[in-house]
Amino acid sequence: MPDAVRLPGTTHAATSLPSVEVCSYNVELKDRGGFVGDRANQEAFRDILEKWRKVLRKSDDDPFGRKDSDEIAKKKLDAALIKGDVEAGGIVQSAIEEFSQELAAVIRRFLRLKGWRGTECIVVGGGFRASRIGELVIGRASVLLRTKQLKFKLEPIRNHPDEAGLIGAVHLAPRWMLKGHDAILAVDIGGSNIRAGVVKLNLKKKRDLSKAAVWKFQLWRHCDEKSVTRSDAIATLIAMLKELIRAARKEKFKLAPFIGIGCPGLIAPDGTIKRGGENLPGRWHGKSFNLPRTLIEEIPKIQKHDTVVVMHNDAVVQGLSERPFMDAVRRWGVVTIGTGMGNAQFGNRRPNGGGC
Repeated sequence: MPDAVRLPGTTHAATSLPSVEVCSYNVELKDRGGFVGDRANQEAFRDILEKWRKVLRKSDDDPFGRKDSDEIAKKKLDAALIKGDVEAGGIVQSAIEEFSQELAAVIRRFLRLKGWRGTECIVVGGGFRASRIGELVIGRASVLLRTKQLKFKLEPIRNHPDEAGLIGAVHLAPRWMLKGHDAILAVDIGGSNIRAGVVKLNLKKKRDLSKAAVWKFQLWRHCDEKSVTRSDAIATLIAMLKELIRAARKEKFKLAPFIGIGCPGLIAPDGTIKRGGENLPGRWHGKSFNLPRTLIEEIPKIQKHDTVVVMHNDAVVQGLSERPFMDAVRRWGVVTIGTGMGNAQFGNRRPNGGGC
């Protein structure tokens, strides 16, 4: 592996990051029904929606027609809450209530774990949060948890989930690497799509990176393609990154020689994926594939400096986008609701070291 990825402070999946300790991530809770998180992902919500549609379908009176529940656009479901057929709105409201209860139950399970004790705030990210339905689920789950006298906050992630997974990557880089630069490259790999972007640091506006923002990004929905291989995905990602480098150079941005990646699964210190990533195109886990090494081989330098690549779990990276706004708490977490349900818990770094 090139020396560039072995620089101090650039270990993949590190538990000690520049501003936080990663106390827990990618926890896979199980019960008799399987993985607990599967009760609170996007597929679970669609299953609940389908269950309530069947009630009306028995009398041939389904306001959503014959379209499969997983094919109904989020915008259409959002619209059903505020206009149109009242029974359609009632179905969506019923699904929101039931799913909120499932989400609240899953979060209670996390809070009982040793690695999640003392959590003062949990933010909810992922694609599901990027809808009015998602926001209402978060609000309703928060109310349900408060009735259990649990003293913590549950709230939507601050940035749009499509951007939070990129913005969080700036917190993977050691601070010395960011000095003198305007932006970094970031990658967010998901079960439905792969996103790559240029994240402006805006350090002159705010030194704590709270003003970091996505300047430009490219999106590829691999879930819409047929017979996509891992090689296809990597080739597309490399092309996206090279195009972003050209765009940044045209704007005369000083790109740091750094690429931060969020990827599903349990990430090993050497950059391989121990397990997880089953929803990605092809086989990504195991010692035979190393994404950071592959990117360095294809993009060995950025603005004449050796490229450094750091990869962590995607929920960790999305959660890191909240770090500048968590000074008032000691321990906080994130759950992401998407193709799966990701999770991570953080402890803010203290002067004497450590946060968990």
